[in-house]
Amino acid sequence: MSERKLTILFMPESAYGPTNNCIGIGDILRQRGHRVVFAAEASWKGKLSALGFEEDLVDLAPPTEGDQDAGQFWKDFIRDTAPEFRKPTIEQLDTWVKPVWEELITGAKYCQPRLLEIIERVRPDVIVEDNVVAFPALTTAGVPFVRIVSCNPLEVKGPDIAPVFSGYPQDDRSGWTDFLAEYDRTHRPLWESFNAWVVAQGAAPLPDLEFIASGDLNLYVFPAAADYTSHRRLDASWHRLDSSVRETDATFEPPFSSTPSSKIIYFSLGSLGSADVELMRRVISVLAQTPHRYIVSKGPLHAEIELAGNMYGAEFLPQTSILPQVDAVITHGGNNTVTEALHFGKPMVLLPLFWDQYDNAQRMDELGFGVRLDTYAFSDASLREAVDHVLTDVDLRARVAAAGEEIRGQDGLRKAADLIEGLA
Repeated sequence: MSERKLTILFMPESAYGPTNNCIGIGDILRQRGHRVVFAAEASWKGKLSALGFEEDLVDLAPPTEGDQDAGQFWKDFIRDTAPEFRKPTIEQLDTWVKPVWEELITGAKYCQPRLLEIIERVRPDVIVEDNVVAFPALTTAGVPFVRIVSCNPLEVKGPDIAPVFSGYPQDDRSGWTDFLAEYDRTHRPLWESFNAWVVAQGAAPLPDLEFIASGDLNLYVFPAAADYTSHRRLDASWHRLDSSVRETDATFEPPFSSTPSSKIIYFSLGSLGSADVELMRRVISVLAQTPHRYIVSKGPLHAEIELAGNMYGAEFLPQTSILPQVDAVITHGGNNTVTEALHFGKPMVLLPLFWDQYDNAQRMDELGFGVRLDTYAFSDASLREAVDHVLTDVDLRARVAAAGEEIRGQDGLRKAADLIEGLA
């Protein structure tokens, strides 16, 4: 533990996964007496100060009238572009993945002056970014810079791991070359333009076709039991956090109990995926036909989602308090939910929607920690069979439970806090 009290500036992506990850690490640092400031996106106003952090927020686009829900921009973006998720991942590169990068880059450029003001005002000893795009103000501040990768570690690329965003198997390279070529074709002009802007702000050039560079310290969130360490070598600046499970969630009392014939399952498509109301309704209609009970995270459009009689749900739920009390998880495959489910030793049924979710779902399936389904083409029977499989396969459940015990023993939150203190 550092004897000197530090000022640590966090800038997470405006989504629940990265922000919750930073909340978990920041809370440990705050408890140790450090000053923790969040330069989060403006829609998080009041939500971080309520947890004991300072807020010095940024807009990533011209402000809209009235208050917005946290991360509202990305919820709207996902809702409006959801039809793209029905395409093969290689076809999404031009029509969905690139537009996401374009939006992220637009936000990075827009908030550059504001970030410079925040850094001048806050005077941090260390800066921590959990995002996928570079903010030059953060890397030119003259203080140590920490990069956190809380998406799938395939974002840290290598020649012997499957292409990020592809959802392709690790042991079948047949599609890798075509996917990488299409990524290059669709993204190189955008990368060249962004890299030129980054350099013009006084930052170092970005690595080829990368939209963010490594930091003085680099942390990535993914359990050793599922990592690609035998296929990808990282230098000494990189450290794995087997999990990063925040300790700030409220307690939760399940409204029903697990029995031999009726298990409890947590169902969440994340704050963004749950905005696809038709998909939520489809899954709910199938699960209503099973004998099990479900705790459902309904998300931002909760008023449009009606639950069946064997379900309890709400717009927001304290996920990390719920997971220890359920028998399995149905998830979109977001990295936070996947690593948290593994942390608590829970098998998964995965319905990936976008970005790294395809890669996470594929990894859980190929390692036998869960079952990946085609999110928009699954049959009623296939979903019921997947649920039955993760509830009754003794070997699968034993392996996931053993992985969870190992992950919990690593204490990723405090490891991250120690490393950040040591860097500063």
